[in-house]
Amino acid sequence: MTNTLRDEYSISTDKTLLDPKAIHAYLTRSYWSPGIPITTVKRGIENSMCFGVYHKGEQVGFCRVITDKATFAYLADVYILEEHRGKGLSKWLMEVVQGHENLQGLRKFLLGTRDAHSLYEQFGFKQLANPMNLMEIRNPDVYKSQ
Repeated sequence: MTNTLRDEYSISTDKTLLDPKAIHAYLTRSYWSPGIPITTVKRGIENSMCFGVYHKGEQVGFCRVITDKATFAYLADVYILEEHRGKGLSKWLMEVVQGHENLQGLRKFLLGTRDAHSLYEQFGFKQLANPMNLMEIRNPDVYKSQ
């Protein structure tokens, strides 16, 4: 389990500290998962490596990594609440994620972002070398039917 402290902030992989309602409140208003049901958020937490960011014990950020812990990982649901931005927390979170012992030696680490390319580029993420090699099943309205 990872627990890291910096000033009044902490990052932890302890899932018992996570606040699924707070995570849901953010994700449901995000551009990537509007309207996501809380049951889906909880299932995602249960089946992923999760990193919570806390300020004096209150959750102010989050990300999860979907991984087999051997060859592949996908970074998802990364956020820092607006009132805590500008303090280097996103960079710190990425440092902690990339330094985690279960995420070393991976062949591929993916993510999707609309607006944070410059953040992730600092940590080695690049545009896909061969985007034509990837395929997807896309269902952007999946949460509208739930």
